[in-house]
Amino acid sequence: MTTVDPTTLAVVRGRLEQLVDEMDTVFERMAFSPVISDALDRANGVYRPGTGSMIVQGERGLPIFVGVMQFAVRAVAEHVESPAEGDVYLLNDPYLGGTHIMDVKMVRPFFHEGKLLCFLANTGHWPDLGGRVPGGFAAQASDVYQEGLRLPPVPIVSGGVLRQDIVDILKFNSRIPEDIEGDIDAQVSALRVGERRLAELLDEYGVGVIEQCWAELEERAAREMRSYLSELPDGDYEFVEEMDNDGLVDEPLEIRVRASVRGDEMTVDFSGSSPPCLGPMNSVEAATVSSAVVAIKHIFPDIALNSGMFEPLNLVIPEDTFLNAAVPRPVAGCAAETSQRIITAVMGALAQAAPERVPAGSCATINNLSMGGQDEVGDPYVMYVFLGGGYGGNRAGDGLSNGCSLMSSARTQSIEVTEQRYPVRFNRYALREGSAGAGRYRGGFGVDYEFTFTGGIARASLLGDQACNAPRGVAGGLPGSVAEPYFVLGGEKVVLPMRSKGENVELRHGDRVRLRTPGGGGWGPPVDRPDADIAADVCGGYLTEAEVARDYQGRPS
Repeated sequence: MTTVDPTTLAVVRGRLEQLVDEMDTVFERMAFSPVISDALDRANGVYRPGTGSMIVQGERGLPIFVGVMQFAVRAVAEHVESPAEGDVYLLNDPYLGGTHIMDVKMVRPFFHEGKLLCFLANTGHWPDLGGRVPGGFAAQASDVYQEGLRLPPVPIVSGGVLRQDIVDILKFNSRIPEDIEGDIDAQVSALRVGERRLAELLDEYGVGVIEQCWAELEERAAREMRSYLSELPDGDYEFVEEMDNDGLVDEPLEIRVRASVRGDEMTVDFSGSSPPCLGPMNSVEAATVSSAVVAIKHIFPDIALNSGMFEPLNLVIPEDTFLNAAVPRPVAGCAAETSQRIITAVMGALAQAAPERVPAGSCATINNLSMGGQDEVGDPYVMYVFLGGGYGGNRAGDGLSNGCSLMSSARTQSIEVTEQRYPVRFNRYALREGSAGAGRYRGGFGVDYEFTFTGGIARASLLGDQACNAPRGVAGGLPGSVAEPYFVLGGEKVVLPMRSKGENVELRHGDRVRLRTPGGGGWGPPVDRPDADIAADVCGGYLTEAEVARDYQGRPS
Protein backbone atom coordinates (compact mmCIF):
# COMPACT_ATOMS: atom_id res chain seq x y z
CA MET A 1 0.00 0.00 0.00
CA THR A 2 1.26 3.46 -0.89
CA THR A 3 2.12 5.66 2.11
CA VAL A 4 3.11 9.28 2.28
CA ASP A 5 3.62 11.74 5.12
CA PRO A 6 0.14 12.96 6.20
CA THR A 7 1.20 16.61 6.29
CA THR A 8 2.68 16.44 2.81
CA LEU A 9 -0.43 14.64 1.54
CA ALA A 10 -2.72 17.33 2.96
CA VAL A 11 -0.64 20.14 1.48
CA VAL A 12 -0.41 18.52 -1.96
CA ARG A 13 -4.13 17.79 -1.97
CA GLY A 14 -4.86 21.41 -1.12
CA ARG A 15 -2.48 22.67 -3.79
CA LEU A 16 -4.09 20.42 -6.42
CA GLU A 17 -7.57 21.64 -5.51
CA GLN A 18 -6.33 25.23 -5.55
CA LEU A 19 -4.77 24.64 -8.96
CA VAL A 20 -8.03 23.53 -10.60
CA ASP A 21 -10.00 26.23 -8.78
CA GLU A 22 -7.67 28.80 -10.32
CA MET A 23 -8.25 27.20 -13.73
CA ASP A 24 -12.01 27.55 -13.18
CA THR A 25 -11.58 31.20 -12.25
CA VAL A 26 -9.44 32.04 -15.28
CA PHE A 27 -11.91 30.27 -17.57
CA GLU A 28 -14.97 32.09 -16.26
CA ARG A 29 -13.27 35.51 -16.06
CA MET A 30 -12.03 35.36 -19.66
CA ALA A 31 -15.04 33.71 -21.31
CA PHE A 32 -17.23 35.81 -23.62
CA SER A 33 -20.40 33.72 -23.23
CA PRO A 34 -22.53 34.55 -20.18
CA VAL A 35 -23.40 30.87 -19.74
CA ILE A 36 -19.74 30.39 -18.73
CA SER A 37 -18.73 33.80 -17.35
CA ASP A 38 -21.93 34.42 -15.38
CA ALA A 39 -23.68 31.06 -15.04
CA LEU A 40 -20.40 29.12 -14.45
CA ASP A 41 -21.25 26.18 -16.72
CA ARG A 42 -17.72 24.77 -16.80
CA ALA A 43 -15.20 22.53 -15.02
CA ASN A 44 -11.45 21.81 -14.96
CA GLY A 45 -9.43 18.84 -13.77
CA VAL A 46 -6.24 16.75 -13.87
CA TYR A 47 -6.29 13.21 -15.27
CA ARG A 48 -3.97 10.22 -15.64
CA PRO A 49 -2.60 9.26 -19.07
CA GLY A 50 -3.91 6.12 -20.72
CA THR A 51 -6.96 5.44 -18.56
CA GLY A 52 -8.04 9.07 -18.15
CA SER A 53 -8.69 8.41 -14.46
CA MET A 54 -9.41 11.59 -12.54
CA ILE A 55 -6.72 12.84 -10.18
CA VAL A 56 -8.60 15.93 -9.06
CA GLN A 57 -11.49 18.17 -10.10
CA GLY A 58 -12.32 21.50 -8.53
CA GLU A 59 -15.10 21.81 -5.97
CA ARG A 60 -16.57 24.62 -8.08
CA GLY A 61 -16.68 22.60 -11.30
CA LEU A 62 -19.90 21.01 -12.51
CA PRO A 63 -20.40 17.62 -10.82
CA ILE A 64 -21.75 16.04 -14.04
CA PHE A 65 -18.30 16.43 -15.57
CA VAL A 66 -16.73 14.32 -12.80
CA GLY A 67 -16.99 11.13 -14.81
CA VAL A 68 -17.52 12.60 -18.24
CA MET A 69 -14.07 14.16 -18.63
CA GLN A 70 -12.45 10.85 -17.71
CA PHE A 71 -14.04 9.38 -20.83
CA ALA A 72 -13.00 12.40 -22.90
CA VAL A 73 -9.36 12.19 -21.81
CA ARG A 74 -9.34 8.47 -22.54
CA ALA A 75 -10.72 9.19 -26.02
CA VAL A 76 -7.87 11.62 -26.68
CA ALA A 77 -5.32 9.07 -25.43
CA GLU A 78 -6.76 6.45 -27.78
CA HIS A 79 -7.09 8.71 -30.84
CA VAL A 80 -3.78 10.59 -30.64
CA GLU A 81 -0.76 8.39 -31.26
CA SER A 82 1.95 10.78 -30.09
CA PRO A 83 0.71 13.72 -28.02
CA ALA A 84 3.36 16.44 -27.94
CA GLU A 85 4.27 19.14 -25.48
CA GLY A 86 2.37 22.34 -26.20
CA ASP A 87 -0.55 20.57 -27.89
CA VAL A 88 -4.20 21.00 -26.95
CA TYR A 89 -6.95 18.76 -28.32
CA LEU A 90 -10.58 19.76 -28.69
CA LEU A 91 -13.58 17.41 -28.88
CA ASN A 92 -17.31 17.49 -28.31
CA ASP A 93 -18.41 14.14 -29.72
CA PRO A 94 -21.09 12.96 -27.27
CA TYR A 95 -20.23 9.32 -27.94
CA LEU A 96 -16.50 9.80 -27.18
CA GLY A 97 -16.77 10.84 -23.58
CA GLY A 98 -19.15 13.72 -24.02
CA THR A 99 -22.61 14.88 -23.07
CA HIS A 100 -24.39 17.07 -25.60
CA ILE A 101 -22.64 18.81 -28.49
CA MET A 102 -22.59 22.21 -26.76
CA ASP A 103 -20.27 20.91 -24.00
CA VAL A 104 -16.80 21.33 -25.55
CA LYS A 105 -13.79 19.62 -23.99
CA MET A 106 -10.15 20.62 -24.32
CA VAL A 107 -7.34 18.28 -23.26
CA ARG A 108 -3.68 19.30 -22.81
CA PRO A 109 -0.94 16.69 -22.28
CA PHE A 110 1.44 17.60 -19.46
CA PHE A 111 5.08 16.55 -19.75
CA HIS A 112 7.70 16.45 -17.01
CA GLU A 113 11.32 15.92 -18.01
CA GLY A 114 10.17 14.61 -21.38
CA LYS A 115 7.69 12.09 -19.94
CA LEU A 116 3.92 12.31 -20.33
CA LEU A 117 2.83 12.61 -16.71
CA CYS A 118 -0.86 13.49 -16.92
CA PHE A 119 -3.49 15.46 -18.82
CA LEU A 120 -5.11 18.75 -17.94
CA ALA A 121 -8.67 19.02 -19.22
CA ASN A 122 -11.67 21.29 -19.08
CA THR A 123 -15.22 21.59 -20.36
CA GLY A 124 -17.32 24.63 -21.15
CA HIS A 125 -20.83 24.99 -22.49
CA TRP A 126 -20.61 26.94 -25.76
CA PRO A 127 -23.91 28.68 -26.51
CA ASP A 128 -24.05 27.74 -30.20
CA LEU A 129 -22.34 25.33 -32.59
CA GLY A 130 -24.88 25.30 -35.36
CA GLY A 131 -27.75 22.85 -35.66
CA ARG A 132 -31.37 23.30 -36.60
CA VAL A 133 -32.17 25.75 -33.77
CA PRO A 134 -30.17 28.56 -32.14
CA GLY A 135 -28.42 27.18 -29.08
CA GLY A 136 -28.55 23.52 -30.13
CA PHE A 137 -31.49 22.43 -27.95
CA ALA A 138 -33.54 21.02 -30.82
CA ALA A 139 -36.48 19.41 -29.06
CA GLN A 140 -37.60 17.63 -32.22
CA ALA A 141 -34.21 16.49 -33.53
CA SER A 142 -34.30 12.93 -34.83
CA ASP A 143 -30.52 12.49 -35.18
CA VAL A 144 -27.37 14.06 -33.78
CA TYR A 145 -26.52 15.78 -37.07
CA GLN A 146 -29.39 18.19 -36.49
CA GLU A 147 -27.91 19.27 -33.15
CA GLY A 148 -24.75 20.96 -34.39
CA LEU A 149 -21.11 20.47 -35.36
CA ARG A 150 -19.68 17.21 -33.94
CA LEU A 151 -15.93 16.87 -33.56
CA PRO A 152 -13.60 13.99 -32.63
CA PRO A 153 -10.31 14.91 -30.93
CA VAL A 154 -8.63 17.54 -33.14
CA PRO A 155 -5.60 19.73 -32.35
CA ILE A 156 -6.75 23.25 -31.54
CA VAL A 157 -3.19 24.14 -30.42
CA SER A 158 -0.08 22.57 -31.99
CA GLY A 159 3.33 23.16 -30.46
CA GLY A 160 1.98 26.10 -28.49
CA VAL A 161 0.46 27.80 -31.57
CA LEU A 162 -3.30 28.23 -31.94
CA ARG A 163 -4.62 26.47 -35.05
CA GLN A 164 -6.47 29.26 -36.85
CA ASP A 165 -7.86 26.83 -39.42
CA ILE A 166 -9.66 24.89 -36.68
CA VAL A 167 -10.82 28.13 -35.06
CA ASP A 168 -12.24 29.26 -38.41
CA ILE A 169 -14.17 26.00 -38.83
CA LEU A 170 -15.71 26.48 -35.40
CA LYS A 171 -16.56 30.14 -36.05
CA PHE A 172 -18.05 29.39 -39.48
CA ASN A 173 -20.40 26.87 -37.84
CA SER A 174 -21.70 29.17 -35.12
CA ARG A 175 -24.30 31.92 -35.22
CA ILE A 176 -22.16 33.95 -32.79
CA PRO A 177 -18.54 33.52 -33.98
CA GLU A 178 -17.06 36.27 -31.82
CA ASP A 179 -18.30 34.64 -28.63
CA ILE A 180 -16.89 31.30 -29.76
CA GLU A 181 -13.46 32.83 -30.39
CA GLY A 182 -13.46 34.42 -26.95
CA ASP A 183 -14.44 31.16 -25.26
CA ILE A 184 -11.65 29.31 -27.10
CA ASP A 185 -9.06 31.76 -25.77
CA ALA A 186 -10.48 31.43 -22.24
CA GLN A 187 -10.44 27.65 -22.30
CA VAL A 188 -6.90 27.43 -23.68
CA SER A 189 -5.69 30.01 -21.15
CA ALA A 190 -7.14 28.04 -18.24
CA LEU A 191 -5.16 24.98 -19.32
CA ARG A 192 -2.02 27.07 -19.63
CA VAL A 193 -2.43 28.35 -16.07
CA GLY A 194 -2.95 24.81 -14.82
CA GLU A 195 0.21 23.66 -16.56
CA ARG A 196 2.22 26.44 -14.95
CA ARG A 197 0.88 25.75 -11.44
CA LEU A 198 1.42 22.00 -11.77
CA ALA A 199 5.02 22.58 -12.91
CA GLU A 200 5.60 24.73 -9.81
CA LEU A 201 4.22 21.96 -7.59
CA LEU A 202 6.49 19.36 -9.19
CA ASP A 203 9.52 21.62 -8.85
CA GLU A 204 8.79 21.96 -5.15
CA TYR A 205 8.05 18.33 -4.24
CA GLY A 206 9.41 16.20 -7.08
CA VAL A 207 7.57 13.80 -9.33
CA GLY A 208 7.98 10.81 -7.00
CA VAL A 209 6.22 12.46 -4.07
CA ILE A 210 3.46 13.85 -6.26
CA GLU A 211 2.72 10.48 -7.86
CA GLN A 212 2.68 8.88 -4.39
CA CYS A 213 0.16 11.49 -3.27
CA TRP A 214 -2.04 10.81 -6.29
CA ALA A 215 -2.08 7.10 -5.53
CA GLU A 216 -2.77 7.65 -1.82
CA LEU A 217 -5.64 10.05 -2.50
CA GLU A 218 -7.23 7.57 -4.88
CA GLU A 219 -6.85 4.74 -2.35
CA ARG A 220 -8.43 6.88 0.36
CA ALA A 221 -11.41 7.80 -1.83
CA ALA A 222 -11.97 4.11 -2.59
CA ARG A 223 -11.81 3.27 1.12
CA GLU A 224 -14.23 6.07 1.93
CA MET A 225 -16.70 4.82 -0.65
CA ARG A 226 -16.38 1.25 0.61
CA SER A 227 -16.87 2.40 4.18
CA TYR A 228 -20.12 4.18 3.32
CA LEU A 229 -21.42 1.29 1.23
CA SER A 230 -20.70 -1.15 4.05
CA GLU A 231 -23.07 0.86 6.25
CA LEU A 232 -25.98 0.07 3.92
CA PRO A 233 -27.89 -3.16 4.51
CA ASP A 234 -27.25 -5.78 1.85
CA GLY A 235 -30.11 -6.04 -0.61
CA ASP A 236 -31.57 -5.12 -3.97
CA TYR A 237 -33.27 -1.74 -4.10
CA GLU A 238 -35.37 -0.83 -7.13
CA PHE A 239 -36.92 2.40 -8.35
CA VAL A 240 -38.57 3.66 -11.53
CA GLU A 241 -38.45 7.30 -12.67
CA GLU A 242 -40.54 8.61 -15.55
CA MET A 243 -39.68 11.42 -17.95
CA ASP A 244 -42.43 13.32 -19.79
CA ASN A 245 -41.57 12.29 -23.35
CA ASP A 246 -38.72 12.42 -25.85
CA GLY A 247 -39.89 15.54 -27.72
CA LEU A 248 -41.23 13.60 -30.71
CA VAL A 249 -43.37 10.83 -29.25
CA ASP A 250 -45.70 11.78 -26.40
CA GLU A 251 -45.05 8.72 -24.28
CA PRO A 252 -43.11 8.56 -21.00
CA LEU A 253 -39.54 7.29 -20.82
CA GLU A 254 -38.72 4.97 -17.93
CA ILE A 255 -35.45 4.91 -16.03
CA ARG A 256 -35.35 1.62 -14.13
CA VAL A 257 -32.68 1.24 -11.48
CA ARG A 258 -31.68 -1.70 -9.35
CA ALA A 259 -29.03 -0.89 -6.76
CA SER A 260 -27.58 -4.12 -5.38
CA VAL A 261 -25.50 -3.73 -2.22
CA ARG A 262 -23.21 -6.56 -1.21
CA GLY A 263 -20.83 -5.75 1.60
CA ASP A 264 -18.69 -2.79 0.58
CA GLU A 265 -19.53 -2.90 -3.12
CA MET A 266 -22.56 -1.89 -5.15
CA THR A 267 -23.91 -2.64 -8.62
CA VAL A 268 -26.19 -0.06 -10.24
CA ASP A 269 -28.13 -1.73 -13.03
CA PHE A 270 -30.26 0.19 -15.54
CA SER A 271 -31.57 -2.90 -17.35
CA GLY A 272 -35.22 -2.63 -18.28
CA SER A 273 -35.11 1.11 -18.91
CA SER A 274 -36.86 2.38 -22.04
CA PRO A 275 -35.23 1.58 -25.38
CA PRO A 276 -33.38 4.25 -27.39
CA CYS A 277 -35.83 7.02 -28.21
CA LEU A 278 -36.47 8.94 -31.40
CA GLY A 279 -36.06 12.38 -29.84
CA PRO A 280 -33.13 14.10 -28.09
CA MET A 281 -33.55 12.69 -24.57
CA ASN A 282 -31.10 9.84 -25.09
CA SER A 283 -28.09 9.73 -22.77
CA VAL A 284 -24.58 8.56 -23.62
CA GLU A 285 -22.61 6.14 -21.47
CA ALA A 286 -20.25 8.78 -20.03
CA ALA A 287 -23.14 10.96 -18.86
CA THR A 288 -25.06 8.04 -17.38
CA VAL A 289 -22.02 6.84 -15.42
CA SER A 290 -21.30 10.33 -14.16
CA SER A 291 -24.93 10.96 -13.20
CA ALA A 292 -25.10 7.76 -11.16
CA VAL A 293 -21.94 8.70 -9.28
CA VAL A 294 -23.20 12.24 -8.68
CA ALA A 295 -26.33 10.72 -7.13
CA ILE A 296 -24.20 8.66 -4.77
CA LYS A 297 -22.13 11.71 -3.86
CA HIS A 298 -25.34 13.60 -3.03
CA ILE A 299 -25.92 10.90 -0.41
CA PHE A 300 -22.29 10.61 0.75
CA PRO A 301 -20.92 14.13 0.15
CA ASP A 302 -17.66 13.68 2.08
CA ILE A 303 -16.09 11.33 -0.48
CA ALA A 304 -13.15 12.95 -2.28
CA LEU A 305 -13.44 13.92 -5.95
CA ASN A 306 -11.10 11.51 -7.72
CA SER A 307 -11.28 8.23 -9.61
CA GLY A 308 -10.98 6.17 -6.42
CA MET A 309 -14.65 6.78 -5.70
CA PHE A 310 -15.56 4.71 -8.77
CA GLU A 311 -13.56 1.65 -7.71
CA PRO A 312 -16.22 -0.15 -5.55
CA LEU A 313 -18.99 0.54 -8.08
CA ASN A 314 -20.18 -1.58 -10.98
CA LEU A 315 -22.49 0.13 -13.45
CA VAL A 316 -24.59 -1.89 -15.89
CA ILE A 317 -25.93 0.26 -18.74
CA PRO A 318 -27.28 -1.94 -21.55
CA GLU A 319 -26.98 -0.71 -25.11
CA ASP A 320 -30.65 -1.49 -25.73
CA THR A 321 -31.71 1.35 -23.42
CA PHE A 322 -31.92 5.09 -24.05
CA LEU A 323 -29.22 5.55 -21.40
CA ASN A 324 -26.39 4.22 -23.60
CA ALA A 325 -27.03 5.87 -26.93
CA ALA A 326 -24.99 5.22 -30.06
CA VAL A 327 -24.55 7.22 -33.26
CA PRO A 328 -26.75 8.78 -34.63
CA ARG A 329 -29.24 9.03 -31.74
CA PRO A 330 -29.92 12.67 -30.77
CA VAL A 331 -28.68 13.61 -27.29
CA ALA A 332 -29.30 17.33 -26.72
CA GLY A 333 -31.26 16.63 -23.52
CA CYS A 334 -28.63 14.27 -22.16
CA ALA A 335 -26.62 16.48 -19.80
CA ALA A 336 -29.25 18.85 -18.53
CA GLU A 337 -32.43 16.76 -18.33
CA THR A 338 -31.93 13.00 -18.58
CA SER A 339 -28.91 13.19 -16.28
CA GLN A 340 -31.01 14.74 -13.53
CA ARG A 341 -33.66 12.04 -13.75
CA ILE A 342 -30.93 9.39 -13.57
CA ILE A 343 -29.82 11.08 -10.35
CA THR A 344 -33.35 11.08 -8.87
CA ALA A 345 -33.83 7.44 -9.91
CA VAL A 346 -30.62 6.30 -8.19
CA MET A 347 -31.44 8.38 -5.13
CA GLY A 348 -34.94 6.91 -5.09
CA ALA A 349 -33.49 3.40 -5.02
CA LEU A 350 -30.96 4.20 -2.30
CA ALA A 351 -33.61 5.97 -0.20
CA GLN A 352 -34.85 2.48 0.65
CA ALA A 353 -31.44 1.57 2.01
CA ALA A 354 -30.61 4.89 3.69
CA PRO A 355 -33.86 6.83 4.26
CA GLU A 356 -32.15 9.15 6.74
CA ARG A 357 -29.75 10.37 4.06
CA VAL A 358 -32.03 10.85 1.05
CA PRO A 359 -34.49 13.77 0.70
CA ALA A 360 -37.89 13.73 -0.93
CA GLY A 361 -38.10 14.33 -4.67
CA SER A 362 -36.52 17.50 -6.03
CA CYS A 363 -36.87 19.69 -9.09
CA ALA A 364 -35.01 17.74 -11.77
CA THR A 365 -35.34 19.97 -14.83
CA ILE A 366 -33.61 23.20 -15.74
CA ASN A 367 -35.97 24.23 -18.58
CA ASN A 368 -33.25 24.72 -21.19
CA LEU A 369 -34.41 27.81 -23.05
CA SER A 370 -32.45 28.91 -26.09
CA MET A 371 -33.39 31.90 -28.22
CA GLY A 372 -31.62 33.39 -31.18
CA GLY A 373 -31.89 35.75 -34.08
CA GLN A 374 -31.03 39.40 -34.61
CA ASP A 375 -31.55 42.22 -32.14
CA GLU A 376 -33.03 45.67 -32.87
CA VAL A 377 -29.88 46.88 -34.65
CA GLY A 378 -29.40 43.70 -36.67
CA ASP A 379 -26.63 42.07 -34.60
CA PRO A 380 -26.82 38.28 -34.21
CA TYR A 381 -27.30 36.77 -30.76
CA VAL A 382 -27.98 33.44 -29.09
CA MET A 383 -29.35 33.51 -25.56
CA TYR A 384 -29.31 30.38 -23.39
CA VAL A 385 -30.72 30.31 -19.88
CA PHE A 386 -31.52 27.63 -17.34
CA LEU A 387 -33.25 27.69 -13.97
CA GLY A 388 -33.18 26.07 -10.57
CA GLY A 389 -36.05 24.78 -8.47
CA GLY A 390 -37.06 23.37 -5.11
CA TYR A 391 -35.23 20.54 -3.36
CA GLY A 392 -37.12 17.93 -1.40
CA GLY A 393 -37.66 18.16 2.33
CA ASN A 394 -35.65 15.79 4.51
CA ARG A 395 -35.78 14.50 8.04
CA ALA A 396 -33.59 17.38 9.20
CA GLY A 397 -35.49 20.31 7.70
CA ASP A 398 -37.24 22.01 4.78
CA GLY A 399 -35.90 21.70 1.26
CA LEU A 400 -33.79 24.40 -0.37
CA SER A 401 -35.68 26.91 -2.52
CA ASN A 402 -34.31 27.82 -5.95
CA GLY A 403 -31.52 25.26 -5.69
CA CYS A 404 -29.26 24.64 -8.68
CA SER A 405 -29.80 21.57 -10.82
CA LEU A 406 -28.92 18.23 -9.23
CA MET A 407 -26.14 17.50 -11.72
CA SER A 408 -24.63 20.97 -11.57
CA SER A 409 -23.27 23.79 -9.49
CA ALA A 410 -24.01 26.36 -12.20
CA ARG A 411 -26.34 29.25 -11.47
CA THR A 412 -29.00 31.11 -13.39
CA GLN A 413 -27.60 34.05 -15.34
CA SER A 414 -28.18 37.38 -13.67
CA ILE A 415 -31.06 39.53 -14.90
CA GLU A 416 -28.74 42.50 -15.40
CA VAL A 417 -26.35 40.63 -17.69
CA THR A 418 -29.17 38.99 -19.63
CA GLU A 419 -31.01 42.26 -20.25
CA GLN A 420 -27.75 43.95 -21.28
CA ARG A 421 -26.79 41.25 -23.77
CA TYR A 422 -30.15 40.30 -25.29
CA PRO A 423 -33.43 41.96 -26.44
CA VAL A 424 -35.44 41.03 -23.34
CA ARG A 425 -36.96 42.82 -20.36
CA PHE A 426 -37.76 40.90 -17.17
CA ASN A 427 -41.19 41.09 -15.59
CA ARG A 428 -40.69 38.50 -12.87
CA TYR A 429 -37.95 36.44 -11.24
CA ALA A 430 -39.28 35.19 -7.92
CA LEU A 431 -39.92 32.12 -5.83
CA ARG A 432 -42.94 30.23 -7.11
CA GLU A 433 -45.31 30.55 -4.20
CA GLY A 434 -47.33 27.46 -3.37
CA SER A 435 -45.09 25.10 -5.36
CA ALA A 436 -43.53 23.29 -2.41
CA GLY A 437 -44.88 19.90 -1.38
CA ALA A 438 -46.46 19.98 2.08
CA GLY A 439 -44.96 17.92 4.88
CA ARG A 440 -43.56 17.91 8.37
CA TYR A 441 -40.66 19.41 6.50
CA ARG A 442 -41.95 20.95 3.32
CA GLY A 443 -40.10 21.02 0.02
CA GLY A 444 -38.31 24.07 -1.27
CA PHE A 445 -40.04 26.46 -3.66
CA GLY A 446 -39.48 26.54 -7.39
CA VAL A 447 -38.91 29.64 -9.52
CA ASP A 448 -41.34 31.87 -11.42
CA TYR A 449 -39.44 33.46 -14.32
CA GLU A 450 -40.88 35.70 -17.02
CA PHE A 451 -39.52 38.09 -19.62
CA THR A 452 -40.82 40.10 -22.56
CA PHE A 453 -39.18 40.04 -25.98
CA THR A 454 -38.38 43.66 -26.85
CA GLY A 455 -37.65 43.59 -30.56
CA GLY A 456 -35.74 42.27 -33.52
CA ILE A 457 -36.11 38.65 -34.65
CA ALA A 458 -36.29 35.63 -32.36
CA ARG A 459 -36.83 31.89 -32.53
CA ALA A 460 -37.11 30.22 -29.15
CA SER A 461 -36.73 26.55 -28.26
CA LEU A 462 -37.45 24.78 -24.98
CA LEU A 463 -36.06 21.44 -23.86
CA GLY A 464 -37.27 20.61 -20.37
CA ASP A 465 -39.11 17.93 -18.44
CA GLN A 466 -41.11 17.23 -15.27
CA ALA A 467 -44.28 18.89 -16.56
CA CYS A 468 -46.15 15.60 -16.05
CA ASN A 469 -44.46 13.92 -13.09
CA ALA A 470 -44.12 15.92 -9.88
CA PRO A 471 -41.24 15.58 -7.41
CA ARG A 472 -42.41 12.88 -5.02
CA GLY A 473 -43.19 13.28 -1.35
CA VAL A 474 -41.92 10.67 1.09
CA ALA A 475 -42.90 9.37 4.52
CA GLY A 476 -46.37 10.88 4.13
CA GLY A 477 -45.28 14.15 2.52
CA LEU A 478 -47.07 15.55 -0.51
CA PRO A 479 -45.54 16.00 -3.99
CA GLY A 480 -44.27 19.34 -5.22
CA SER A 481 -45.71 21.12 -8.24
CA VAL A 482 -44.87 20.09 -11.80
CA ALA A 483 -43.12 22.44 -14.22
CA GLU A 484 -45.38 24.90 -16.06
CA PRO A 485 -43.62 26.48 -19.05
CA TYR A 486 -45.61 28.49 -21.57
CA PHE A 487 -45.47 31.38 -24.04
CA VAL A 488 -47.75 34.39 -24.40
CA LEU A 489 -47.90 35.07 -28.15
CA GLY A 490 -49.98 37.96 -29.42
CA GLY A 491 -51.62 38.18 -26.03
CA GLU A 492 -52.69 34.51 -25.95
CA LYS A 493 -51.25 31.82 -23.66
CA VAL A 494 -49.66 28.99 -25.65
CA VAL A 495 -48.68 25.67 -24.08
CA LEU A 496 -46.42 23.57 -26.30
CA PRO A 497 -47.90 20.28 -27.62
CA MET A 498 -45.23 18.34 -25.73
CA ARG A 499 -45.69 20.72 -22.75
CA SER A 500 -42.02 20.82 -21.68
CA LYS A 501 -40.49 20.65 -25.15
CA GLY A 502 -40.75 22.53 -28.43
CA GLU A 503 -38.63 24.39 -30.94
CA ASN A 504 -38.49 27.39 -33.26
CA VAL A 505 -41.30 29.34 -31.61
CA GLU A 506 -41.37 32.70 -33.39
CA LEU A 507 -41.42 35.66 -31.00
CA ARG A 508 -42.60 39.17 -31.89
CA HIS A 509 -42.23 42.42 -30.01
CA GLY A 510 -44.18 42.22 -26.76
CA ASP A 511 -44.44 38.41 -26.63
CA ARG A 512 -43.61 36.81 -23.30
CA VAL A 513 -41.91 33.64 -22.09
CA ARG A 514 -42.84 32.26 -18.67
CA LEU A 515 -41.14 29.33 -16.95
CA ARG A 516 -42.45 28.02 -13.62
CA THR A 517 -40.18 25.35 -12.17
CA PRO A 518 -41.12 22.49 -9.81
CA GLY A 519 -41.05 22.72 -6.05
CA GLY A 520 -39.61 19.93 -3.95
CA GLY A 521 -41.64 17.16 -2.35
CA GLY A 522 -42.53 17.18 1.32
CA TRP A 523 -41.09 14.87 3.99
CA GLY A 524 -43.37 13.46 6.68
CA PRO A 525 -47.09 14.01 7.29
CA PRO A 526 -48.20 17.65 6.88
CA VAL A 527 -50.29 17.34 10.06
CA ASP A 528 -47.01 17.11 12.01
CA ARG A 529 -45.71 20.49 10.83
CA PRO A 530 -45.48 22.96 13.74
CA ASP A 531 -48.02 25.78 13.77
CA ALA A 532 -45.22 28.35 14.00
CA ASP A 533 -43.65 27.11 10.75
CA ILE A 534 -47.00 27.25 8.93
CA ALA A 535 -47.64 30.76 10.25
CA ALA A 536 -44.18 31.88 9.08
CA ASP A 537 -44.88 30.59 5.55
CA VAL A 538 -48.20 32.43 5.42
CA CYS A 539 -46.65 35.61 6.81
CA GLY A 540 -43.85 35.40 4.24
CA GLY A 541 -46.32 35.01 1.38
CA TYR A 542 -45.15 31.49 0.50
CA LEU A 543 -48.53 29.92 1.33
CA THR A 544 -52.08 31.24 1.25
CA GLU A 545 -54.77 30.50 3.82
CA ALA A 546 -56.52 28.38 1.19
CA GLU A 547 -53.37 26.29 0.61
CA VAL A 548 -52.99 25.80 4.35
CA ALA A 549 -56.60 24.61 4.57
CA ARG A 550 -56.07 22.24 1.63
CA ASP A 551 -52.67 20.78 2.49
CA TYR A 552 -52.43 21.14 6.25
CA GLN A 553 -55.97 20.00 7.05
CA GLY A 554 -57.36 23.39 7.95
CA ARG A 555 -55.11 24.01 10.92
CA PRO A 556 -55.09 27.62 12.10
CA SER A 557 -52.17 29.74 10.98
